[in-house]
Amino acid sequence: MTHIVKRKGHKQEFDERKLYASVYAACLSAHVDKEEVEATANLVCREIKKWMSDREEITSDEIFRQAAEELMALNKDAAFMYTTHRDVS
Repeated sequence: MTHIVKRKGHKQEFDERKLYASVYAACLSAHVDKEEVEATANLVCREIKKWMSDREEITSDEIFRQAAEELMALNKDAAFMYTTHRDVS
């Protein structure tokens, strides 16, 4: 299981649901068709899991950047929403 190093330094297990939800929300904000939203979120999650499969630890920022890159290849508007509406808390 890959552990994620969060911005404040603590670690937690990777939760695919969080990534799926953030990509899904970005797609909805970009007014993407619902079927395409689901397919896009699933594809980004699948690619991220493949990308991180051989790593024991990775930062949340690395996941964010990789997910943004994957999303940019699929839908530029959704990628913009994903990258500009990041939680800053």
